[in-house]
Amino acid sequence: MESVNEILSKLENADNVTKNVLENKLVSIGTSALPELVSKLQVVKGIKRGVVAMTLIRIGDASVKYLKKAAEDNKDFEWVAEYLIREIKGTVAA
Repeated sequence: MESVNEILSKLENADNVTKNVLENKLVSIGTSALPELVSKLQVVKGIKRGVVAMTLIRIGDASVKYLKKAAEDNKDFEWVAEYLIREIKGTVAA
């Protein structure tokens, strides 16, 4: 199985079909990838950031505790974590 880093590195020049395949691969890794995905979300940019964020949303509730922890440790990341948690929980921002 490919690592999170290997999958993310393939996003550099990916078209939409490839991007979707790579996102599905990340989702299929599942909860074991959550610590690394949340860590990566704080440093990656562009298409990688979007794919990591969607992966966290698709993995769902299991992502929430990692996002909350990251928000506590990194105040600059707090709004991103809160946004994703709202997306996962399906609540509307006030």
